[in-house]
Amino acid sequence: MRRGQLDRLGLSRPELRAWALYDWANSAFMTTIVAAVFPIYYGAVAARDLPSAEATFRFGIATTIALAVVAVLSPVLGALADHAGLKKRFLLLFQAVGVVGTALLWFVGPGDWALALGLFVVANIGISAAFTFYDSLLPHIATPDELDRVSTAGYALGYLGGGLLLVVNMLWIARPHWFGLPDAGVASRLSFVSVAIWWALFSIPLFRRVREPPAEAATRPTAAQLVRVPFARLGRTLRELARFRQALLMLLAFLVYNDGIATIIRMASLYGSEIGIAREHLLLALVIVQFVGVPCAFLFGRAASRIGPKRAIFAALGVYVVISVLGYFMETARDFYVLALLVGMVQGGSQALSRSVFASMVPRDRSSEFFAFFGVFEKFASILGPLLFAAAIGATGSSRAAILSIVAFFVVGAVLLAFVDIEAGRRAARAAEAEAPRT
Repeated sequence: MRRGQLDRLGLSRPELRAWALYDWANSAFMTTIVAAVFPIYYGAVAARDLPSAEATFRFGIATTIALAVVAVLSPVLGALADHAGLKKRFLLLFQAVGVVGTALLWFVGPGDWALALGLFVVANIGISAAFTFYDSLLPHIATPDELDRVSTAGYALGYLGGGLLLVVNMLWIARPHWFGLPDAGVASRLSFVSVAIWWALFSIPLFRRVREPPAEAATRPTAAQLVRVPFARLGRTLRELARFRQALLMLLAFLVYNDGIATIIRMASLYGSEIGIAREHLLLALVIVQFVGVPCAFLFGRAASRIGPKRAIFAALGVYVVISVLGYFMETARDFYVLALLVGMVQGGSQALSRSVFASMVPRDRSSEFFAFFGVFEKFASILGPLLFAAAIGATGSSRAAILSIVAFFVVGAVLLAFVDIEAGRRAARAAEAEAPRT
């Protein structure tokens, strides 16, 4: 690929390409483990001795436990990473936790629901915490005018990498004899191992090419400081949030509209199954989302440079409103494919631009700390959205009404986003950087 093309894609320097490639590495976990293969294997094999409702309930509890652990740990570890210069080390640590937890899923057999959920919790803690430190590297490697393109490039590569391995895994499971595998169960377990290898292998460029950002502390922290400083920094940040009110407002807007996005991601297949769409159509729709997302994420990066990231996010939220309305009227697999196409067009771009906008409005020397808060808000979106979706079903007795209720997330989120002054937020962040003391 020529230099000019790499520049347009936001991948002009080796460290930018290495950073974006990490999205390629870890997205395989999100597609194969979170979205497609593991949930099916868990329900059909690991939890086969449990009533289906009980199996689903325990799966939901396991997911909530993992997200809650990360929500508690991330702000403290993020503050420590900024102070002591440990972003890459923490990233490596939690990636190792996630990779090992994922690889050990190979040992989950029939009836092993407790082992399956225990390893699923460990792996989810690993990947969710690793995201905090990965995202926090973005403002250190990209200039302000590169942030949107680099962030969307990461999402695009993530769609491509996660989609490619998912296709391979699906082929193993659908036609195990083609690959010398005895059955679909072994193929499913092999797919879990493939995710671990993929994640570990393609993360190597990041650790080689991306430098550890400077620590806030000018001298090596003592053991006492390593314990005391993170909590002191968190207290300071909470007291100073008013100074970064534009970043805080962006977080609130993101929390609301990402509630809607997370709900669509997590509930779409369940809703499709409920109205009678076959499993093969649901899985194919997921593949469509992955591969449509590749060019569209890049296009969002270019659009942001032309019309601004806020307007690009507004456009994505408008498409999500259309998706929710069309979901209300959905009847056939063809309708589901149309929705998958629309989701693929806007999902990566909207989330990537949210990440880059927030990155531009926080002090770079405290990026891990602030991205830990970003992660906490994102995790609450993953919990609250599906919870409110279920409440809408309980109140109306209809999943269709629940799908339509998601519109409120995008409308309210857009209203909050309209009040975000990105330039004011950036000025506040740069002023805080200039005043930061070295200890």
